[in-house]
Amino acid sequence: MEFIDFHTHVYPNAIAPKAADSIRVFYGFGEKAMDGTVKTLLERGDIAGTHRFVILPVAMRPENTRHINDFILQTVAEEPRFFGFGTIHAAMENIMDEVDYIMQKGLRGIKMHPDSQVFAIDDERLLSVYEHIQDRLPVILHMGDHRFDYSHPKRLRRVLDMFPDLQVIAAHFGAYEIYEEAYDQLKDTECFFDVSSSLMFMGEGVAESYVNRYGAERFVYGSDYPMWDPAEEMQRFLKLKLTDRQFEQIAHKTAEAILKLC
Repeated sequence: MEFIDFHTHVYPNAIAPKAADSIRVFYGFGEKAMDGTVKTLLERGDIAGTHRFVILPVAMRPENTRHINDFILQTVAEEPRFFGFGTIHAAMENIMDEVDYIMQKGLRGIKMHPDSQVFAIDDERLLSVYEHIQDRLPVILHMGDHRFDYSHPKRLRRVLDMFPDLQVIAAHFGAYEIYEEAYDQLKDTECFFDVSSSLMFMGEGVAESYVNRYGAERFVYGSDYPMWDPAEEMQRFLKLKLTDRQFEQIAHKTAEAILKLC
């Protein structure tokens, strides 16, 4: 079976371990993260049996956005197994110029992490972006965390109601830690979800129930490297009691449709 890991992060070698550990600190996990390098992602991905990877950057400061997007462009150019998304920040000047740069350079979508970037999904400054990219470029959003309101699924629902042609991947089963609230808000929308950073917390039976309730065609696979080891995350995923059709759909078919590979 082919696998596309739709949720990974990599960093320049010089800062990768520190950047990876900062994610762990943000979420309050004591253990060290994996080192965040391309080399380790490929090594652990090979053990997992992953064929291709989507690389997702996050600009923590507006002034770093272009530099980060250029790093993703370089990384994707050097590794044919990678698909790159760009990043934006709601507080940056000339945000639409950066969106156009992302599209012109051939990046496959936009990644935002509202909680760590400290702006809401439905921030007024982002509405022109959503309007501009709907039906043109997908956006993947970190979703849910009981400590914050920035990424609450009710905010995504508001955006989806305003921009029905916006293609969204709501990470972490639609809302890390508040899965049922996400289901109530998003069940009758057309957004997608990924399974990253959730399986070890929600348990196999709960994960299976959400796949069945939403439909496997709305899910992509993701490991959230370097938060987690891609090889271990693959083992968790393959333990789920799903049909062969559901596994195929989540492993690569939904991702191929979003990335326009088929």
